[in-house]
Formats: sequence, C-alpha cells, structure tokens
Amino acid sequence: MELQSGHEVKEVFNNYPEIVRHKLLQLREIILSIASEVYGLQKLEETLKWGEPSYKTKNGSTIRIDWKEKSPNQFAMYFNCNTSLIPSFRIIYKDVFQFEGKRALLFKMDDELPRAELEHCIKMALTYHKIKHLPLLGA
Repeated sequence: MELQSGHEVKEVFNNYPEIVRHKLLQLREIILSIASEVYGLQKLEETLKWGEPSYKTKNGSTIRIDWKEKSPNQFAMYFNCNTSLIPSFRIIYKDVFQFEGKRALLFKMDDELPRAELEHCIKMALTYHKIKHLPLLGA
C-alpha cells in the first residue's frame, strides 16, 4: 500500500500537546496498519480536512482524527455523517464505544483503546463503498 502524505499533516501532529500527539499517533498507526491489510487497497491519502488529519482511499469513506481544546480529556475519530458507518457501529459495538451523534467515536485520554473493535470499524470505513449495500456493512 502506498501512503501519500504532505508535510502539513506532520506539522499538525507536532502542534498537539505531547499526550494528545501520542494518542492521535496511536490512532494513525492503527489506520495505517489496517489499510496495509485491506485487500486491493493500493493507495491511502493522508491529508488535512478542516485542519484535521484525514485518511481517504478510493473505495472507502474518509476517516478524520482530532482533539479539541474545549474537551481536553477526550479525542475522537470522525466519519462521514452521511454514511451508515456510525449507525452500524452503534448496533455492533453499543457497549464498547462512546459516540457523538452520527459522526464520531470518542475516546477518553486515560482509557485503553478497544483495539480489535476499532480495527474492525476502520476496516469498514476504508472499504465502505464496497460494503455499504450489506446489512450492518457485512459485520
């Protein structure tokens, strides 16, 4: 898998407080790891969307990650609210994740990431246009 990334993304990561940077880089590593495992995914673009690190691919739906100063004890992974991703995640993982509307998974700074479940959600997002017709996205 080819990763296309601009220097501006690195600058955004470098501007986060250290603990936040560590958490967001952890999310980034999971996204890149899953992307490298998705059959047929040849290119992943790492860019900025609304000033936030974003990951998009030809057959997937964009994933964004960010932290906001107004909620310093949490960070999030955002998905396109016009997809069935978050509604499906709510059904599959209602007891695992905290959600924000139809757009985000929220994580507390002190909590360990639910790695297996998060990897599954990322894989569904990266392959969304191939699986969107399936009940619960093929879960």
